[in-house]
Amino acid sequence: MTSQRATWRSRIGPHLGWGLLILVGATLVLGCVLHLVGIGAGGDVAWITAGAIGSAYAAFAMLDSLRGGNIGVDAIAVLALLGALLIGEYLAAAVIAVMVASGRALEGWAAGRARRDLQGLLERAPKLAHRYEADGMLATVPVEQVRPGDRLLVGTGELVPVDGALVVAAVLDESALTGESLPVERGAGEPVCSGVVNAGSPFDLRATTSSAESTYAGIVRLVSEAESSQAPLVRLADHYALWFLVVALSGAAVAWAAGGVARAVAVLVVATPCPLLLAAPVALVAGLSRAARRGVVIKGGAVLERLARCTTVLIDKTGTLTSGRPALTAVFPARSLPADEILSLAGSLDQVSPHVLAHGVVQAAHEHKCVLVLPDQVKEVTGQGIKGFVAGREVSLGKAAWIGVTGSPAWAKGARRRARLDGSLTVFVAVDNEPAGVLLFDDPIRYDAARTIRSLRRSGIKRIVMVSGDRLEVAETVGAVIGVDDVLAERSPSEKLDVVRAERRRAPTIMVGDGINDAPALALADVGMAMGARGSTASSETADVVLTVDHLDRVGEAVLIARRSRDIALQSVIAGMAMSLAAMGVAAVGLLPAVWGAILQEGIDIAVILNALRALRPTSTEIRLDDDDSELARRFQGEHDAIRADIERLRSTADSLGVAEPATAINQVREVYKLLVEEVEPHEDAEQNILYPTIDRVLGGNDPTGPMSRGHVEIAHQIRRLGQLLDDIGTEGPDDDDIVELRRLLYGLHAILRLHTVQEEESYLSLSDTGQGCRRIDGH
Repeated sequence: MTSQRATWRSRIGPHLGWGLLILVGATLVLGCVLHLVGIGAGGDVAWITAGAIGSAYAAFAMLDSLRGGNIGVDAIAVLALLGALLIGEYLAAAVIAVMVASGRALEGWAAGRARRDLQGLLERAPKLAHRYEADGMLATVPVEQVRPGDRLLVGTGELVPVDGALVVAAVLDESALTGESLPVERGAGEPVCSGVVNAGSPFDLRATTSSAESTYAGIVRLVSEAESSQAPLVRLADHYALWFLVVALSGAAVAWAAGGVARAVAVLVVATPCPLLLAAPVALVAGLSRAARRGVVIKGGAVLERLARCTTVLIDKTGTLTSGRPALTAVFPARSLPADEILSLAGSLDQVSPHVLAHGVVQAAHEHKCVLVLPDQVKEVTGQGIKGFVAGREVSLGKAAWIGVTGSPAWAKGARRRARLDGSLTVFVAVDNEPAGVLLFDDPIRYDAARTIRSLRRSGIKRIVMVSGDRLEVAETVGAVIGVDDVLAERSPSEKLDVVRAERRRAPTIMVGDGINDAPALALADVGMAMGARGSTASSETADVVLTVDHLDRVGEAVLIARRSRDIALQSVIAGMAMSLAAMGVAAVGLLPAVWGAILQEGIDIAVILNALRALRPTSTEIRLDDDDSELARRFQGEHDAIRADIERLRSTADSLGVAEPATAINQVREVYKLLVEEVEPHEDAEQNILYPTIDRVLGGNDPTGPMSRGHVEIAHQIRRLGQLLDDIGTEGPDDDDIVELRRLLYGLHAILRLHTVQEEESYLSLSDTGQGCRRIDGH
């Protein structure tokens, strides 16, 4: 019944509110005109008609509330209208009727404005698709007829109808899903979500889902749930309705005893509960809309209220705090075969492997600009590895024993130690039946992970726990890097449920996850929050809050929006009631006639509604880069991605000193120095001269980037020292003291550059709404 009441109110506001206001307003004006021309009786009839219409409407609303199990503060409006009519205050009755009608009209307008972003998602859902038929001809079909594997054409300016993979490169406007207003370029083979707009030339797309299973359809379902679960939005008002009704009636009774029925009517007029009925729903719906605009779908006002009360966050690791996809961190050569050649051969062989690490190997080979060829005679053994021929050379990938590593040679020992310390995975490589090296992979930490943890603490979260099924060493490494309060590792889905139960006994708890295994914990938590942009359908359907963009920092934003919306709702309700109570006191002593009381109450209504709509606006502390500055951030993020491999080469080159032949080792150092001078140093100079002035302008204050500028000075100093040392060594080759000094410089530069780039990404580049990347578990 409560939901029916909410549905009736949501319909009556936008559809009848303005019509009712026009009708009673016109009748009020007609009565005034008739009185002015001397037809007083006709004017009274007009005002009585307006009062009667307002009374009927208020009585219907009161009965609807009573059927829903609520006392119904609309009773105050009914009593005020009937009282004014009975004592002959016909003008007052007409003004009260206008006040009631305008309150409903304002509610409809405010709620409509607040829901605009939610409705916009629903209205722009893809409806048609251009599909290539068997004869090669194009046919325009309903999007429901598209099946996985179909080849589609997406024209310029059209919506991508279903999720798919690009056949050719494309330029896309992803603003509807990510909030990023600038077009982005996607290459052939990259996945594309439905609902984005083709901002370039027409392109072909290979469908990977049906329309019902696509990203945008999922978002539409989530928004529909949020729209259909609006009934709890009136609960804040309902908490105060009973005692406010008692106070209003008691005040009217006292006024009647002190000054007659006219004073009682005046008290009831200013006690008409429009602020109580309108402020909370408008503020909370505005909060839902603000969250939707930021790519966060909150499934109704009840969830928003619960979210505002939570003080503990449980957060999954894999796929939530990390990318969930293995990424190459290092290549350890076993002999003279160069690292790039090892990666090229491994990437060529893994092109035909379905193994979870194979994609990471191939992607790393592409990033290093390796030339890949198709392998021959491939054989893969589950749990061991893969073998085959690449350009006439026999290549094997897999476990150490599978590729023929015996004992613990120095290169393998160093790789295993590094993997153990960093929580990485190892893939050993053999070429022509001889161990050639080992590839190290880890699950990169998202750039915005640490910033999200800090944001959660600023939003009032007291306790943050990372819950993972991963190994303890790996989980503790991630937890230490991002700064959580506690790490619970090696937990099965059922054990995650035990963790949620334990934390809920301590405080209201949010669970953040992305996978199917997180779905039970999401359902059990006070608020389940799913990474819907990349997570499973099961987790998104189970969760109360879904992030439809791939930005982890939206978790903190969602909490802030919920708390701010609830605070504004309470503020509006309390302020509106306080003003109404003050007006009741003035009316009770005879200083506020019913007509002027109705006008004053109308002003109170407008004030509390406008205050409630503040929930639509961003907070004054929310700092975001504009479009031009975001483009600049995108440029430097791309440069960071490009020099990341250069930074990693510092560490691998330092590792090789004393192991590789002296001539080979010093040549590697000279190559690294060349990269530092030609790529890294110009990048740091451009940041200092172009990026930092922009960040200073955005952040304000006194030299906010000063500490980071000092990092640029130190980086340049250490590069200069490395160059001087190489000049001193000359062509004779390094002695033992030279090797010690070279290692010290290389390791120091590696640490400084790694920390510096991560700090820039967390503190500066993450202020952009562009898609967030990931950094590797050891800080890369």
